[in-house]
Amino acid sequence: MSKYQPNIDLAGVVAIDIHTHANLSSRAPRDPCSIIVDEAMAKYFKSGKLPTIPEIAQYYRDLKMAAVIFPVDCEAEMGHWRIANEEVAELAAENNDVLIPFASIDPAKGKMGAREARRLIEEYGVRGFKFHPTGQGFYPNDRKAYVLYEAIAAAGLPALFHTGQTGLGAGAPGGMGLRLKYSNPLYLDDVAADFPEMPIVMAHPSFPWQDEALAVATHKPTVHIDLSGWSPKYFPPNLVQYANSLLKDRVLFGSDYPAITPERWLADFDKLPIKPEVRPLILKQNALRLLRLV
Repeated sequence: MSKYQPNIDLAGVVAIDIHTHANLSSRAPRDPCSIIVDEAMAKYFKSGKLPTIPEIAQYYRDLKMAAVIFPVDCEAEMGHWRIANEEVAELAAENNDVLIPFASIDPAKGKMGAREARRLIEEYGVRGFKFHPTGQGFYPNDRKAYVLYEAIAAAGLPALFHTGQTGLGAGAPGGMGLRLKYSNPLYLDDVAADFPEMPIVMAHPSFPWQDEALAVATHKPTVHIDLSGWSPKYFPPNLVQYANSLLKDRVLFGSDYPAITPERWLADFDKLPIKPEVRPLILKQNALRLLRLV
């Protein structure tokens, strides 16, 4: 086992993608249930074949970018096997010139989840944690999740939360039973108030709660917004306005790869009226600070 230590050419990379998914294990068989979800997601996003983690590393290496990568642990709510956090961290360590590992732990695991978080931080060097309230079936401000947040906050690491509508279950009967209500970003206001030492990233334009997301981010100075999961051509005007002004130091480039490719995202981002001095902040500089790479 190699503990992750970043070896990224910070001057050489053109961008840092804060939001990419490890969907395919190189070590374990695929869960048959996850295949159904992955096929539905591919149809929703019109995306292609799922890559392995080493393939993702080479893809970003060719693009001269670095990327945060994580699995999503939805075992309790959705009944799907997760990709092991250890595999993600170990493969990121082998590709530490381009990959930055986040872990994912279902808050339903309670104190055992907190133990796992501490072990992943201490032994594997993970650099943050990913939550999906809709996929995990919990309100972010549920006190049952706080024991896990305490472990993350003690290390000063960021927690990235899916917000808003999701492609997960979209178009399936009953949305696969998943509830959008859990991903209202307003619930993160409580988390930010109770854990001011834990940076929070609200992932995606938070449709239909964009105003709530902007309110929380402007009020709580440790809250960030990543722009993943949507083509920039669909960004609401108020999100672009705040990215250009009050939140210019806390808005982050994210693609949601492999659902959306960074090439497609960046091509559409080029057409947005983002100030020239703000573009490098969103594409790289804000992530460097958040991830403590500088």
